Amino acid sequence: MSRWTPDLLPDLADRTFVITGANSGIGLEAARVLAHKGARVVLACRSAEKATAALDGIRAGRADARVEAMSLDLASLASVRSFAGELAARLPDGFDVLVNNAGVMALPRRLTADGFEMQFGTNHLGHFALTGLALPLLAKRAGARVVNVASGVHWGGRIAFDDLMGERAYNRWTAYLQSKLANLLYTRELDKRLAARGRGVIALAAHPGYSATNLQQVSAETQGAFAVRTVKAGNALFAQSAHMGALPTVRAAADGAVKGDEFYGPSMFMAGYPTHARRSAKATDDEAARRLWDVSAKLTGVDYGGL
Repeated sequence: MSRWTPDLLPDLADRTFVITGANSGIGLEAARVLAHKGARVVLACRSAEKATAALDGIRAGRADARVEAMSLDLASLASVRSFAGELAARLPDGFDVLVNNAGVMALPRRLTADGFEMQFGTNHLGHFALTGLALPLLAKRAGARVVNVASGVHWGGRIAFDDLMGERAYNRWTAYLQSKLANLLYTRELDKRLAARGRGVIALAAHPGYSATNLQQVSAETQGAFAVRTVKAGNALFAQSAHMGALPTVRAAADGAVKGDEFYGPSMFMAGYPTHARRSAKATDDEAARRLWDVSAKLTGVDYGGL
């Protein structure tokens, strides 16, 4: 079986990508690959300091890389709205691809600025709001797409519609799996609605497998020294590089042959070159997808213009 690599991509000088959480890990590596292929890449980051370091790192590999950073905190709907407004001013002719990559994993129960459980609020609701607000810009470009970065472990997820915010019972991993299942259900419903309205935009998803990034590290630091040591050992022994983990995202974002509601991941589930990935039956539950959409629109106040 042939291996998909970024070498198969054409020059991307005519395309603009916006990537959330692009200052480290999968987001940074995806931004690096796309920028080195000539694309204009906007790094949407919460930390200005880390964003500057990311820009410098990308330019170290290609001095003329067209990369820029903007401030975005997905745990605040006010920040999301401000970012969308600034994006419209910076890119009045629209842009080609929104990569919803940023996320948090397995945190103790915390709340976003708007009172949402942090993992559901950041990983799903923040991106739901951002995409809805950015959709008019995407619709200006032929072949535009939205890429939602989910997880291969979404199989263990369940959408607790009766307790989305974990107010009755909270488990950090249960909440994480819920948010990753939500990514896939949202992708499915978004693509279906876009196709029905003929908006010329598609939505699809990707997952990085088990990749060595600081996502696991941040989670481990909330659980103590033993968890930190375990994560470091696991990353060293079993994880693939962040670069390899970013390839499914890059393929979903830039491969001209992809289609709506496809799901890409490593060929060996947790490692390998990007190919079509399997998803759970729960991730194709259309009734749950519609219900999640309605709840998300109500919670965020973003209705996608009646899409």
